[in-house]
Amino acid sequence: MSKFLFKDFDPVSAKAWKQQIQFDLKGADYNETLIWKNLEGIDVKPFYNSEDYTAGFYKNSFPKNNWKASQEIFIDDEKIANRLALDAINRGAEAIYFTSEKEFDITSTFNDFPFSDSTIYFNIKLLSEKFYKLLITFLLEKKATVFYNIDIIGNLAREGNWFSNLKEDHTILGNISKEFLNENIFSVDATLYQNAGANMVQQLAYSLAHANEYLNHFSKKEVQPTLTFKIAVGTNYFFEIAKIRALRNLYTLLAKEYNINEDCHIVVIPSKRNKTIYDYNVNLLRTTTEYMSAILGGANTVCSLAYDAIYHKSNEFGERIGRNQLLILKSESYFNSEDNPTEGSYYIESLTNQLTEKSLTLFKEIESNGGFLKLLKEGIIQRKIKESAEKEQQLFDDGALVLLGTNKHPNPKDLMKNDLEMYPFVKMKPRKTLLEPIIEKRISEKLEKARLENEK
Repeated sequence: MSKFLFKDFDPVSAKAWKQQIQFDLKGADYNETLIWKNLEGIDVKPFYNSEDYTAGFYKNSFPKNNWKASQEIFIDDEKIANRLALDAINRGAEAIYFTSEKEFDITSTFNDFPFSDSTIYFNIKLLSEKFYKLLITFLLEKKATVFYNIDIIGNLAREGNWFSNLKEDHTILGNISKEFLNENIFSVDATLYQNAGANMVQQLAYSLAHANEYLNHFSKKEVQPTLTFKIAVGTNYFFEIAKIRALRNLYTLLAKEYNINEDCHIVVIPSKRNKTIYDYNVNLLRTTTEYMSAILGGANTVCSLAYDAIYHKSNEFGERIGRNQLLILKSESYFNSEDNPTEGSYYIESLTNQLTEKSLTLFKEIESNGGFLKLLKEGIIQRKIKESAEKEQQLFDDGALVLLGTNKHPNPKDLMKNDLEMYPFVKMKPRKTLLEPIIEKRISEKLEKARLENEK
């Protein structure tokens, strides 16, 4: 539309809009009818306009390079992992997220790997200085682009224990980072907070406080940590877009205080908290909107999640569908054609600003009370996440929070008892821990357990 056509229409003020809305409501209360209350404590109005932004928009940073479609591969048998990685890349994956619970043969895992074309991410659930130095040296020789994602605090929060102990874990991480100053070593795995039930303000504040522990400790030791954030997103579409944008705003503010690079690298994966075993094909719809939020929010890399990942072992069909969802968005749906496409949206800008401000307030509160590690050891972080999760759980139990096919319009003929290859519920591992671990839990678990018990 040509700009001159706007001259034919008189501008409408926010006051005029509200008066017209109140007239159309015919006596119904404006606030109770149209203001949306939510777990984040943000009141969402029915409309936003330029009057909300008299000072202009905050210039939100956005990745300079286009987002990458990634697939996660578990390393158990190195030759199988290598075959799966090469197949995924040949079928369109641009990055591979390798997960391993043990040391692995590096040469076998990366046999014929296209290092110049594919980015590598790691989630290695052990901390061995010797192994990491071998791995980093090998991949440096290959001139690979790698994110090693060592997160000793994340392991403490998830498992309740350090890999070894506080001093040794920090020493090993410090030794690795000093020897390989230019490599992407540090990570904050914030998926734990979302999957355990934290609201978005908590997710952002805890992620920032988590990151601050690394910056505060290591920036004083001739190391300038470059951080990778791994976050999970749910189906609250616009809020999730704003959450990722707010994270970049928050990290920029934090990095300025340490006088380090203000850019951070963000990897996004769909949440497991809202995934279901009944009517599992709906998981495809959930992950699709979550991928879209991740892309529009400014993720550097989006990692696929198979629709059957919570109850099936890794399989070619599920992985292919998840990967192709990303490729369709990228190649056929124009989700790679614009830089910062959400910039200037009054609604998203408002959500971004409010999430940033509320999270920054909570972050300052955490720091004034001794910092993230102190509150984690005291169990305060765990308690706050539980409180948020219980509120969300109550909404689900009451039917106010809907998971289609599970607590609304369930198919009674849908049987799953004989189709579970993996245990899809919280697994309790009795062990001695230094502190209470943060436990991930899907919101539909209680209902699904009852249905499984009643299956004939």
